[in-house]
Amino acid sequence: MNRTYEIMFIVRPDVEEADLDKLIEGFSANVVSGGGEVKSVEKMGRRRLAYTVRKFNDGFYVLLNVAIPGAGILEIERRLRVTEQVIKFITVRMDEEEKRLAKVKALRDSKVKRSAQPVAQPVQPQAPAVTPEVPVAAAETPVEAPAAAVSAEAPAETVSAAV
Repeated sequence: MNRTYEIMFIVRPDVEEADLDKLIEGFSANVVSGGGEVKSVEKMGRRRLAYTVRKFNDGFYVLLNVAIPGAGILEIERRLRVTEQVIKFITVRMDEEEKRLAKVKALRDSKVKRSAQPVAQPVQPQAPAVTPEVPVAAAETPVEAPAAAVSAEAPAETVSAAV
C-alpha cells in the first residue's frame, strides 16, 4: 500500500546546479524503483539555515512529494543519510496529516451547522397596544404622573431641607 510522504532535504551550498539536478534525479529514480511515484519536486533555492549544520550556514532546499510503500521510504532515508552532499533531511508522512485535517474540518463543519440553526428566543412580554376602539375623549384626558417619579423627588426635597 502506497502512502504519501513529503521528503525535504538540504544540500550543501557548494554543490553545482547540475549536480543538484543529478542528485534529485537519483532520488526520484530510487522512489520509482521502490514501487512508488514522484508527485512533485520543488527546488526552493538557496536559503539561510537557522543554525550551523556541518559547518554550513546556508544550503539548497529541495522538497519531494512522493507516494511509496513504507519499505521504500526506509531505503530513501538510508540513501539520504549516506549521501555526502545532503546535510539535513526530514520525512513526514502526509496521509495521516490529511486524515487528521479532514477530521478537524468535519468537526468544524458540524459546529457551523449547529450554530446556523435558529436558537429559540425567550418570549418577552410586550406592552399592550393602543386599540382604535378607545374613545377620543378618553385619549385627551390628562395622564397622571407615575408614583415612582413623585417618590424620586421626595428624598431630594428632604435633603435640601436638612441643609
